[in-house]
Amino acid sequence: MLGFGSWSPASQICVRMLSFSRDQVPDEDFISDVLSASVARRSVDGECPIAVRHMGVRLVHGESDGLPGVVVDCYDGWCVAQFASAGAERWRPTICSALMGLGAKGVFNRSDVDSRKREGLPIDGTIGVLAGDEPPEFIEIHEGAIRYMVDVRKGHKTGFYLDQRDARAQVGAFAAGREVLNCFSYTGGFGLACAAGGAKSVENLDISESALDMAKRNFDLLFAGNKVPPYTVDYCCADVFKQLRLYRDKGRQFDLIVLDPPKFADTKAQLMRAARGYKDINLLAMKLLRPGGMLATFSCSGAMSVEFFDTVCREAACDAQRDFQIVARTRQAPDHPVALSFPEGAYLKGLVLRECGMKR
Repeated sequence: MLGFGSWSPASQICVRMLSFSRDQVPDEDFISDVLSASVARRSVDGECPIAVRHMGVRLVHGESDGLPGVVVDCYDGWCVAQFASAGAERWRPTICSALMGLGAKGVFNRSDVDSRKREGLPIDGTIGVLAGDEPPEFIEIHEGAIRYMVDVRKGHKTGFYLDQRDARAQVGAFAAGREVLNCFSYTGGFGLACAAGGAKSVENLDISESALDMAKRNFDLLFAGNKVPPYTVDYCCADVFKQLRLYRDKGRQFDLIVLDPPKFADTKAQLMRAARGYKDINLLAMKLLRPGGMLATFSCSGAMSVEFFDTVCREAACDAQRDFQIVARTRQAPDHPVALSFPEGAYLKGLVLRECGMKR
């Protein structure tokens, strides 16, 4: 006997293992214990992260925390959950009850993910309160001195990109005195980190007007306490690919460019098409950099390996006829762990590159 798992006849992954012991039969107590252990691993100075004021943290990261198909993010005590597999849906009431027992103000459902279709599960009706109170329209979280407002109802993923927390700090540390172009800016994350790091100017570029509206709100929070000297922050609502070509044609240049695009490939079958997209956007950005400029580029496509992403960026640099040095590598934040037995959990990778002259 191998163990116990959740069976899904509609999925290509027929069984998702919950236990590899005949003595650990998954029941409500078992699931509650696994969830509680996952939350405890994120404790802050011995305190439950759900109770930490203004904290944004991932409490459950699917297979890597022993709960396949389950994602739970917490924003200032409000838990936002995604149940992406049939097994995860089966244990939804137990998980919600366990979260409330740990002190959650409420549990909000954001299971509006396409992966549910592959599990034969509906997407309609998967947004709303599951337990506890209704969350406010916007929830404030802090990353150091930077404050963010999060919309858990309409925002991307569960409302925010918690996985880029460490990368934002790394990129911000290179921003002093630089003119920054923050592409796929969403609600301003990397732009805010660069502003806090002393950037000369920041332009946030995104195709979503509502995301840019939230970015403006977040920059207002940053300037409100005079933690950063106020200066003009630009917001451009446009398709990033088209706008970068327009800047290239106009001879526009920047000192630091951030590329944090959405997932280009869900599966290996889509990988080559995604690689063309990654190469195109990196090539455009590289041509917009001033001498000595820096490019922070990322991929959240799980099918894209670190080695392949390096190759795509290398080919883009060759076509741009520029030399670059790798000054930093980034990955998802520690609250998005990768189980040794589930390497597929390492989906996010990034490079911070420094331009160091024309190709010889």
